[in-house]
Amino acid sequence: MLALSIQVDIYSILRAMNVYSQARQHFTGVRVPEMRAMFKTVLFPVDQSREAREAAEVVVHIVQKYGSRLFLLSVVEQPEPEEESPTPEAMMSPEAVAELLKNAHTLFSQQGIEAETISREGMPAFTICDVADEIGADLIVMGCRGLGLTDEGAAESVTNRVINLSPCPVLIVP
Repeated sequence: MLALSIQVDIYSILRAMNVYSQARQHFTGVRVPEMRAMFKTVLFPVDQSREAREAAEVVVHIVQKYGSRLFLLSVVEQPEPEEESPTPEAMMSPEAVAELLKNAHTLFSQQGIEAETISREGMPAFTICDVADEIGADLIVMGCRGLGLTDEGAAESVTNRVINLSPCPVLIVP
């Protein structure tokens, strides 16, 4: 139920932004760019997590509402030098990444959304931000793993790194 109420809040915020733009134009006479132009290009990094699958619904809504161009990104992870063994969810195989992108592309195609896929190798957070910059993304939408409230978990999460390094706004779907 909490996820549903948070999702409704995201949609409410997007609607409120549209109402604000219309009111500003009415009262000031200043033409405000149409909201459809707000998120022209959306980057959706996908992995094998449940959170990424749940974030896909929000991506569908945003892309359909704003007529956005959608890029799906998956990263073949390179283990960090100090890491002894990769995490179980790490996507170390190009074949696994290709299959994941194919499945994600099919999911969005079924919703009538044409998506472009990108596969890269590297550290996930840095790669996500580099690709966002390359494609001129207006928004990155990603799920949150929820590693807990420890300082170490928050500081080390891909989500936190993307938030801090991103060249554009980042929408985190819990």
